[in-house]
Amino acid sequence: MSLKKLLIGVDLGGTKIMTGVIDREGNVCGTPIRVPTGGNDHAEVIVQRIIGSIEQSLNTIDANISEVLGIGVGATGPVDSLKGEILECPQLPNMHFFNLREAIQSHFNIPVELNNDANCLILAECIYGAAKDKKNVVGFTLGTGLGCAIVLNQNIFNGATGTAAEIWPSPYKNGIIEDYISGRGVTRLFREVAGKERSSLEVYQLAEQGDKEALQAWKAFGEHLAVPLAWTINLLDPEVVVLGGSITYAYDFFKASMEKMLRKWICPIPAEKTRIVKATLGDYAGFIGAACLIIQNNNTYYENRRSIL
Repeated sequence: MSLKKLLIGVDLGGTKIMTGVIDREGNVCGTPIRVPTGGNDHAEVIVQRIIGSIEQSLNTIDANISEVLGIGVGATGPVDSLKGEILECPQLPNMHFFNLREAIQSHFNIPVELNNDANCLILAECIYGAAKDKKNVVGFTLGTGLGCAIVLNQNIFNGATGTAAEIWPSPYKNGIIEDYISGRGVTRLFREVAGKERSSLEVYQLAEQGDKEALQAWKAFGEHLAVPLAWTINLLDPEVVVLGGSITYAYDFFKASMEKMLRKWICPIPAEKTRIVKATLGDYAGFIGAACLIIQNNNTYYENRRSIL
C-alpha cells in the first residue's frame, strides 16, 4: 500500500478493545483485532493491550506503522479530547485522568487523537453509515453502559468542558438512567420478571427462542429507552437518531415498545420527521469513527473528508 494511506482506529470499551485499519474511503483493511480490556487493570497494562492490538491489526495486512497517517481512539466515558485524557470512567477505574494519547503517541511517534466512543460511533455513521451527510444527528450507544453523542450542523458538540451528552448518570426512578439502559439494565429487567440472573446476551438468546419472560424484559427495555430518546428529540430536533452498540442485536425485540412510547412523548412535528435507525456499520462503527478523528482537524467532518481524500 502507498505511503500514509491508512488510518487506525481503536474502540476502547469497558469489556473489550476492538482495533482495525481503514483506508481513506472507509474500507476496512484486513481483520480487526478484538481483545479483552481488563478494565480493572492498571492503565499501563491496558495501554500495552492497545499497542499490541494495533500491531496485530497491521500484521493482518502486512503493513507497518510508517504507512499510517494516525491513530484515533474512542474511549468509553467522558474524555478531554484536547488534552488526550480519559476523565472519570467507572468502567476504567485505573485510567482516571490518564493521558492515553501521550502514552500511545510516544510509542508509535505518529499523531493520535482521543474522543468519546459514542462520539466516534456517530462520526462513523455520519460519514459512512445510517446518517450519511445529515447535519443534525443524535447517537446512542447501548452496551456495557449508556453513551450519547450529538452532531449539530455537521460538528460533534462537545460542550464547554468536553463532556456534553454524558447522560448516563442522569437521575431516573430509584437510581440513574444507565441502571436500566445498559447490559446490566437488561439483566435487572429480566430478574424483575423472571427472578433469575441472566446476561443481556442470554436474555437475547432466550427471546429468540420465544421465551415470554425474556420478551417481556426487552419490551420493558424499549419503554425505558424511549425516555432519553424523547428528551433529546424534543430538545434538539435532530433529523436522525442512530442507535448503536452491542445491545442493538436485540433491536427487533425492543423496537415496537420504544416507538409506542415515543409516539406519546415526542412533540408532533419531530414525531413525523425524526427517523430512528439502527447503526449500519455494526461492531466496526466504533473503530471506524475513531480512525476518522485523524481526518477531522478543525473543519466539519464532511468538508475535511472531501479535502483529505
